[in-house]
Amino acid sequence: MMNYDVIIVGAGSMGMAAAYYLSLEGKSVLLLDSFNPPHDRGAHHGDTRIIRHAYGEGTSYVPLALRAQKLWIDLERESGRKLFYQTGVLNVGTHDSTFIEQVVSSSKAYSLPLQTMDSSNIHTVWPGISLPEGYVGCFESESGVLKSEECIRAYREQLELHQVTILTNTSVQDLSIDSDGVTVQTAEERYEGRALIVTAGAWSSKLLSLMNIHTPLVTKRKTFAWFEADDYLFGEERFPAFTFETSFGHYYGFPSMGGAGLKVGRHDGGLRINPDEAIPEFGALQEDEEDIRMFLSQFMPLANTKLHKGKTCTYTLTPDENFIIDAHPEYPNIAFAAGFSGHGFKFSSVVGEILCQLITTGRCEHDISLFSMNRFKTSETS
Repeated sequence: MMNYDVIIVGAGSMGMAAAYYLSLEGKSVLLLDSFNPPHDRGAHHGDTRIIRHAYGEGTSYVPLALRAQKLWIDLERESGRKLFYQTGVLNVGTHDSTFIEQVVSSSKAYSLPLQTMDSSNIHTVWPGISLPEGYVGCFESESGVLKSEECIRAYREQLELHQVTILTNTSVQDLSIDSDGVTVQTAEERYEGRALIVTAGAWSSKLLSLMNIHTPLVTKRKTFAWFEADDYLFGEERFPAFTFETSFGHYYGFPSMGGAGLKVGRHDGGLRINPDEAIPEFGALQEDEEDIRMFLSQFMPLANTKLHKGKTCTYTLTPDENFIIDAHPEYPNIAFAAGFSGHGFKFSSVVGEILCQLITTGRCEHDISLFSMNRFKTSETS
């Protein structure tokens, strides 16, 4: 039997980040994953993720987004890998959109640079965008794009340098816990640790239930695609990452990076799935391509061109689409993070830092009350 200070189950974005910050604290860490990250079964798949600061999902997220940004820049410098591209982010919606109102209010609350533009101004700056009357845009010049799979590789390289044990293609069969520590059983071996972190994405509910923690998580199949695009109009040097709240759905996308094409996906909706079963590939459903083309035809018709490729990823959602970051109610040496609801990757650096602090000190420097499991107990009894 092998012993560690901390065992982490789930070596995706949150688990890698937590292991990294624990290793900087001198902790011995075992990191377990059922796959071999970066891989195509998690929420980090698909090459790129947006990082926004003026946050349409609520002002409470802004301090975390700003801290995450700093930590990504630190990792970029430490690893020597290019992780962040300052393309800017254009948030689009109607005048009365709650999402846009939150973007504006959060920018004011934290003095973030934000330029509000009408449809005519947007088309002048970015001729590839055509907005109907009544739509406005809010441009964040200091935000941009993270190379998600490169971020995972950067963390993994740093962990190997810090002699963190990473076991891939290794599924957890059972967990047992007490105030003195934890025991994790795989098919091949049993491991003991003083503390445990669960960051298992779509498999979090199954693992947490072994410790009598029951989460209201739902996993959905999500799709996105790249379309051939004129780099003069849509290239990364000229065109921003974007989010659009429309009358028929919430869409997001990225400029053509390295000539890969304009990438577009739909944030809301999605097919509920069992993560243990094979995920239908892009194109298995007729709406996979049709849904994105509907968006392009109305808002970016010059990019409604030949489909280059499409892929899938997963969202693991909470009922309110806010995260879960918490400690076990009885055992403070156990922490978990889950339910990132399709907008968590950008925060994974700071979530890793938070999990490290929860395990090493029993508290963290950030306000994470929004992410407590207690909110679901309240809703169940009300």
